[in-house]
Amino acid sequence: MSADASPIGIFDSGVGGLSVLRAIRTELPAESILYLADQAHVPYGPRPLEEVRAFSRAISHFLIQQGAKIIVVACNTASAAALHYLRQEFPDLPFVGMEPAVKPAAEHTHSGRVGVLATPATFQGKLYASVVERFARGVEIYQDACPGLVEQIEAGNLAGPATRAILESALIPMLRQGIDTVVLGCTHYPFVIPLIQEIVGPAVRVIDPAPAIARQVQRVLISRQALNLSSPGRSFGQAVRLLTTGSPADLQQLLPCYLNQTAPVEPLCWQADQLRFC
Repeated sequence: MSADASPIGIFDSGVGGLSVLRAIRTELPAESILYLADQAHVPYGPRPLEEVRAFSRAISHFLIQQGAKIIVVACNTASAAALHYLRQEFPDLPFVGMEPAVKPAAEHTHSGRVGVLATPATFQGKLYASVVERFARGVEIYQDACPGLVEQIEAGNLAGPATRAILESALIPMLRQGIDTVVLGCTHYPFVIPLIQEIVGPAVRVIDPAPAIARQVQRVLISRQALNLSSPGRSFGQAVRLLTTGSPADLQQLLPCYLNQTAPVEPLCWQADQLRFC
């Protein structure tokens, strides 16, 4: 009955991609998911693009070895650095990456002023520049790299004083400029949407790209006749396999904070630029 029970592979530098996993689970509840957090190297944002590209290639190779039928690059930095490269390196496998949601922001803004929160590598990448060039003509874009925010979210600090200070430093100057839309250009940032919304108020729209990514994954799987047609019903722990290059215990302890779920987490180790089970 199942067309393809192989897992969807998802990777990120850390927990940010769990926001994409959450959206994919909502959209495609019958699918198995293999999630890999490269927490040994988090955050990717300040790293050179060439280094992120090398990490992304090794992770993709590992996910393919584990039977992934599609790979979601659930990291804006890795998408900017490596998505085109990965599609060339692994031409037989579909890849879905993150693109800053500048287009819907530009289409829906009334003030013509949009704030974008992302990492330095995303802002420096050709993908972001291309999106702004194509879709944001006539729109004022205000950018902030939110230094330290990824680290706070990785620690599970989603609403504390340090996290609030980082976001207020980024958003209050944008609000003074009259923004009415905020684009989240890092998959970690949806976990602090409640705090962002508290700071910017109800009149400002906050765009989470994860649901659009989940719909794109569905479209790609349908086009390749690779959907799992089994009836959903498995628990989170049965359908989702979690791997990390960091501390499995730390990630497992924080899962309820991010997903209101718990599940085992398996350790991975980097050895000679390749991933292995520890």
